[in-house]
Amino acid sequence: MTQKKNPQPLFTTPKRLFLDLFYILVGSVLCAVAINGILIPHQFVTGGITGLALLIHNFIPSLDAGWIYFFLNLPLFALAWMAVGRRFFVYSIIGAVSLTLAMATIHLPIVIEDKMLDALLAGLLIGAGVGITLRSSGSQGGTDILSVMLLKRLSISIGSTVLCINIILLLMVVFLYSLESVLYTLVVLFVSSKVVSLVVTGLSQRKAVFIISTHWEQIAGEILKDIRRGVTILEGEGGYTRQQEHILYTVVNFRDIGQLKRLIQQIDENAFVVISDTLEVVNYRIGNQPHW
Repeated sequence: MTQKKNPQPLFTTPKRLFLDLFYILVGSVLCAVAINGILIPHQFVTGGITGLALLIHNFIPSLDAGWIYFFLNLPLFALAWMAVGRRFFVYSIIGAVSLTLAMATIHLPIVIEDKMLDALLAGLLIGAGVGITLRSSGSQGGTDILSVMLLKRLSISIGSTVLCINIILLLMVVFLYSLESVLYTLVVLFVSSKVVSLVVTGLSQRKAVFIISTHWEQIAGEILKDIRRGVTILEGEGGYTRQQEHILYTVVNFRDIGQLKRLIQQIDENAFVVISDTLEVVNYRIGNQPHW
């Protein structure tokens, strides 16, 4: 008989709760500034549920884009509950309400004569806003829910999912706007998708390191003591010499790479070291995924 899992707690500590709400608030404000200050005035189309809400708003200006966005999100909340968890579900509702209120209240005019600069700024603001929100335990709803679900289930990066969904939406509305507006919108989508990936995982990038050295025991001990990261010792064999080798494998933060290389050089300047990027790392100590 299988034992039931305990329900996921809504928050772990008061500090985490404060950070989650702060991230959601900041992310919503940045997105609202970009939508009301750049996208709507210039008739740029963004992707996902936000883009659909803007399309409806352009055809029916009396309907507020923020509230259209909120009601379009309602069917997706069930998906958030089933595919990710109740914490993500609750915080995503908070995120959607926060963005809705921010879009209804924040109308900051941004005056830039160059439309390309407008598109770049909009992409930066939206990407930063969505990414900061996803650093919390929730999202702003919409395609963010699908992005998190695909990241957890298939390890597809959030930026890639957002970009693909947005391109599909653009193909649907390409005949409703001028080609110029659509091209500027592509700039917004591309920049925002890259910024989202950078904010969510790029700044917490982990590096996988392989080390082959005759002084492997001393290097392993220094990694455990000085860098305080785990080390796995693998058995290997030289392809040419046929000698037995000990290979050290460890995963460290990006900021620890410099210290690790100096440590290895001081012990064995002839050590063979391979450093590679990781897509994602799941672990309670060294993992780089947000706590969805």
